[in-house]
Amino acid sequence: MRRPSVKWLWFVPVVLFAIAWTDHDNARATADWRRANRDPVGLAPDPAVVRDAVVQVYAARAVRWRGYFGVHTWIAVKRSGADGYTVYEVNGWRLRRTGTSIAVSERPADSRWFGSMPRLVAERRGPDVDALIDRIEAAVQRYPYADTYRVWPGPNSNTFTAFVLREVPELRADLPPTAIGKDYLGGDLFARTPSGTGAQINLFGVLGVLVGVEEGLEINVLGLTFGLDPLDVSLKLPLAGRLGWPQSGPELAMLEPAPPR
Repeated sequence: MRRPSVKWLWFVPVVLFAIAWTDHDNARATADWRRANRDPVGLAPDPAVVRDAVVQVYAARAVRWRGYFGVHTWIAVKRSGADGYTVYEVNGWRLRRTGTSIAVSERPADSRWFGSMPRLVAERRGPDVDALIDRIEAAVQRYPYADTYRVWPGPNSNTFTAFVLREVPELRADLPPTAIGKDYLGGDLFARTPSGTGAQINLFGVLGVLVGVEEGLEINVLGLTFGLDPLDVSLKLPLAGRLGWPQSGPELAMLEPAPPR
């Protein structure tokens, strides 16, 4: 019984490589996600009401086939007294069109990601948050992979978000296990966790171990995360994400696109 299981294990990276290699936009796919719902869902404080500074981290199931495997993450900030949010994220099509994968926009912080419902991963509010926004903006400028984008194993949108979070650990953000690419460290082997509450060792985003107060224990195998989070009493699994209380509901809800509002 052991031999077939080993053979299937070797089959996994072949499938992931094939998916990444064949990643391209066709006319039908482009039309589909252009029509997708991008409405905000009410998770971001109204700037007209909340005048304090706000930082939020979001995750939503990725576009098309990627959504079965993982999520897209982004960071939204609003300075004290500002009338709107600035969103920082990374995507491959921006790199192909502009030469940099970093996108800075004024889109709604909590808008659906081409139909997929976002989940709020972390949030900070208050007068002291303006200083955190300064550091977030500086970290965005230092992101070392702006000229590179790979769906698997990274660098991708989750690599970007994890990089910024490591620079601003006060956010204590525990990225979803489906944030493939969050453990990509480039040529480095060691780093602190994105939440800043632990440490990890990883080899090019495909093999590693992470231990942190916020994240618990995570094992990265071929870019897929398996783990246990004692703090939140939950399991972390590939594709399904976090299974436990209370995160299991929102996380599993991202498996399928949400219906239009």
